[in-house]
Amino acid sequence: MSSILPRAFYERPVVEVARSLIGKRLVRRMDGDILAGIILETEAYDGEQDQACHAHSGKTRRNAAMYGPAGHAYIYFTYGMHWLLNCVTGPEEYPAAVLIRALTPVQGLELIARNRQPIAPAHWCDGPAKLTRAFSINGELNGYDLCRGAGELSIMDGIPIPTEDVQATPRIGINYAGEPWKSMPWRFVCTTRPDETPAIIN
Repeated sequence: MSSILPRAFYERPVVEVARSLIGKRLVRRMDGDILAGIILETEAYDGEQDQACHAHSGKTRRNAAMYGPAGHAYIYFTYGMHWLLNCVTGPEEYPAAVLIRALTPVQGLELIARNRQPIAPAHWCDGPAKLTRAFSINGELNGYDLCRGAGELSIMDGIPIPTEDVQATPRIGINYAGEPWKSMPWRFVCTTRPDETPAIIN
């Protein structure tokens, strides 16, 4: 599986990784099924100085995965009901991660539909908690190595998204963080629906 993103992809500054993930494929393997989707929206969270980051108060049991090696999943539970998927970036012991906020499914649509009943297809994965439910991603995968190969969870090459089709905006729902953090343009959104569908993954 040469198209799985290598660790070096994640060992860069978090904002750079967040932009680069737009257009990549999130892949979930389980019980012989393969689900895949093109990433359309991300947010960067950059270390203990970032007042919107889970690590702003230091290392805890909950955020420990953020302090680990780049290229691992940081999956946390929020509002007592939702799992959210992040990718750890940068050097080890520097807590930075990219939140995967939205994607468009391209493979395993029947299973995704079952996971999201009775939600309309346009809203299967248009939010960070929605996509984890669609892809059956939960806390059991927290700390999972996204670079390990054809495992349960990975991110692969996808399709190129032109610069003009990616908008950078402030992150959502972080007014508590104060300035300058709540205005940092660290949310990246694909403003068009990709026309090209990547090859089916086996």
